Amino acid sequence: MIAQLLQEKADEIKHKDFCIAELNTNTAAIEKNERAKAELETKIDSLKTLIDTRAKEIEALKADIAEMQTQMKRAGEDREIENKEFQLTVADQRATQKLLVAALEMLKGFYAKKAALLQHGQEPVGPPPPPGFEAYKKNENAPGVMGLIEEIINDAKVMEAEAIKGEEDAQTAYEDFVKETNTAIVAASKAIDDKTKEKAQAETELAEAEATLEETEAELENLAASKAELHGACDFVLKNFDYRQTARDEEIEALKQAKAILSGAKFNALLQSYSA
Repeated sequence: MIAQLLQEKADEIKHKDFCIAELNTNTAAIEKNERAKAELETKIDSLKTLIDTRAKEIEALKADIAEMQTQMKRAGEDREIENKEFQLTVADQRATQKLLVAALEMLKGFYAKKAALLQHGQEPVGPPPPPGFEAYKKNENAPGVMGLIEEIINDAKVMEAEAIKGEEDAQTAYEDFVKETNTAIVAASKAIDDKTKEKAQAETELAEAEATLEETEAELENLAASKAELHGACDFVLKNFDYRQTARDEEIEALKQAKAILSGAKFNALLQSYSA
């Protein structure tokens, strides 16, 4: 019985050590997986936010590109209209100049011829003027009329020059606008490519993180089940270990004393039998 009690005591000590070690290992594993779960949940939230942000940014960039293309198309249409108006303006001014120059040359020739006739004392050829008409004399307003025509010609030249300068400036501005817009479109397109790649990478990482989270949650469930089993097998032993060990020690000591008493009684009986 003493040997059996000693073996039970040793087995219980071994069981206690096993329980403490396994519970500590289980607790450490749970804590580790809970930290991993929290980190994964944070990462998943961050990735979802990143994916949503990049998706909105990509849509905004696409809208910007569409708007820039529309503005460039409108600018081209406006430039075409402006150019047609310019061509009409220049054509009108040049036609005006041509007509006025011809008229001016004709007037110059006419007045030069009349002036020459008057200078030599010659009267106009033909019958005398009808009653009520004055005799021909030099037109004092001729220089003023020709000056007015020359002024109109000069004004037409100025308008033509201004139209040409305005057309050149408008064309330069349009070309600059097209160049800047195309540069902006290229930059926006590159940004879309970069953000699309970043979004795709985040989606891959999100899928991996969600899969890992599922595995971690499954592991936590297994650890929780193991913890419950360990407590079922260990709580009684751990709670009553000192009491049970003390009780066994007392029982062993009592058995030893009883054994000693019994051994002493047998020894005395043996002596008495020899004496007889």
